[in-house]
Amino acid sequence: MSLTIGTGMKWWNKGLPSNMKEISSAQDFVDSLSNAGDKLVIVDFFSPGCGGCKALHPKICQFAEMNPGVDFLHVDYEEHKSMCYNLNVHVLPFFRFYRGAHGRLCSFSCTNATIKKFKDALAKHTPERCSLGPTKGLEESELLSLAANKDLSFSYTGKPVVPAPNPDGMVEPTPAGPKLPVPRTTSRGSTQVSLNSLVTPWR
Repeated sequence: MSLTIGTGMKWWNKGLPSNMKEISSAQDFVDSLSNAGDKLVIVDFFSPGCGGCKALHPKICQFAEMNPGVDFLHVDYEEHKSMCYNLNVHVLPFFRFYRGAHGRLCSFSCTNATIKKFKDALAKHTPERCSLGPTKGLEESELLSLAANKDLSFSYTGKPVVPAPNPDGMVEPTPAGPKLPVPRTTSRGSTQVSLNSLVTPWR
């Protein structure tokens, strides 16, 4: 007769409400933030071996249940060390709040003893706000850092620079910049730059 011992559910998978999603990759993380629109998104960075993360988990799940209009993203530090390093996450448990075109609103570490930090941030950022413009998600520097990491299957080319319209609605042409003097070669073969060409005339 053989005795089979079932493996219990891992603590970080227990009690996950429908608005709490575990992140599977850097691309999944970036897409989840981009697709959230104007919703408040709370990113929970945790580690299976972190006692503080385990103790805090039931409360975070409770907050998620009480705030169904907020998206909670669950990031396992052990599975995504490279990504967390590129995002400058070095202390656990760690939280980041994002919303729409505003991008990152705040980030902090807290435990059961300092849960007031989480409650205050949630109260401050939960009221619905309209943020005009496309969802920002991660900062440009963070996206470039993730793309530069060869351990991650994530590609990002950077945002094209779009000229801003002036108050009349017309797009300003990009300034050409100062004209540099053109060096000329003398009959002896040496190069000279005219001093007159370095002086900007008064208008």
